[in-house]
Amino acid sequence: MTGSLALMKQRRFLPLFATQFLNAFNDNFYKMAMVILVTFTIYKDPETEAWFNALAGGLFILPFFLFSALAGQLADSTDKTRMIRIIKSAEILIMVIGACGIWLHNVPLMLLALFSMGMHSTFFGPIKYAILPQHLEADEVLAGTGWVEAGTYIAILGGTIVGGLTPPHIAIPGIVAVAVIGRITASFVPSAPPEAEARDLVIDHNVLRSSWQIVSTTMHIPRLFLAIVSISFFWAIGAILAAQFPPLVKNALAADKTVATMFTAIFSVGVAIGSIVVNRLLKGRVSARYSPGSVIVMGLFVLDLWWSVKGWPHRDGSLMDWREFLSLSAGDRIIFDLLGIAIAGGMFVVPLYAFLTTTVAKSQTARTIAANNIVNSGFMVAATLLLSVLIGIGLTIDDTLLMVAAMCLISAFLAWRLHKACD
Repeated sequence: MTGSLALMKQRRFLPLFATQFLNAFNDNFYKMAMVILVTFTIYKDPETEAWFNALAGGLFILPFFLFSALAGQLADSTDKTRMIRIIKSAEILIMVIGACGIWLHNVPLMLLALFSMGMHSTFFGPIKYAILPQHLEADEVLAGTGWVEAGTYIAILGGTIVGGLTPPHIAIPGIVAVAVIGRITASFVPSAPPEAEARDLVIDHNVLRSSWQIVSTTMHIPRLFLAIVSISFFWAIGAILAAQFPPLVKNALAADKTVATMFTAIFSVGVAIGSIVVNRLLKGRVSARYSPGSVIVMGLFVLDLWWSVKGWPHRDGSLMDWREFLSLSAGDRIIFDLLGIAIAGGMFVVPLYAFLTTTVAKSQTARTIAANNIVNSGFMVAATLLLSVLIGIGLTIDDTLLMVAAMCLISAFLAWRLHKACD
């Protein structure tokens, strides 16, 4: 087994890692710049702001639901590296559209670019996981998956900070420049031709029929069903938390955009830490052993976050910045809760992704990940729609955290069943 740090020196891993890192960075650079602009500059109504954040989250996820089956078929039946280069070229055009939306303060144009970035990530998602067992040894896949997840969330951290704090006139050329650099790193990813069994795969372009077929074929296998539904609950939880961060910070905690940026940054660092910790604990062995306990701990931190937000001292006047927020003892407790949620979440989800990519034939890996993405996105879209409805009927932002805690219990039960069945 190549040491996990040694993978970073390997051409079979480093260019893919860098391309994925830049992909996640730019997603969040653009998304955060857009959300901060709309929440703190364009809209002035708390309900409208919460609705917009939920809509933005749903639009980004919708392409995963609609087009993951097609993406999985293409990734299994064609050279994955060639697809990466096509996808990264398309990102440059998408970011030009997004830059125009930011410049013009045009919300529909910004949302169009966000939807297109969701489409871009839909086609890239199955590749980034399916290519790992093709380029890495069997006992390196968990380490590679852990690095991809950790790198993704560090990139989310960087993109979130840059997007949250960068003025629009700098963000506009910045998102285009990152897309160009990502296309350059993609040119160094080694070839990943399709496995012999998948070369003659007939592509079904009917997205509804192919989605149903790929999900039903995958989900009837009990171990894959349990892993995918467990991961889906995790991403539904993440979708709710991500959609709620800006309005929760502004309207429940009376804080400004620097605190919203800090929240997302802390969450990203925590998931990266959890991804590395669980890889160390498992020592390269793919297992769901730590997943049930991790998500229970995650739920306990969510409950404490709910309690802290519920008891937050309300105040009138200007919004506090991150320094004022951290000067409050209650602020420290919220930061601790967010970090705990994220570390436990990373420990929960990374082994499950490695499980998906190592328990099926290499010729079916991308389609398995695609089925996972379809179910994940369905859960996430449903979660954001439910969130929009609950907000519309008057549920407070902080009370939605109770729903998140309940979802953690369901995830723990599913992960425990997976562990008992497979470990």
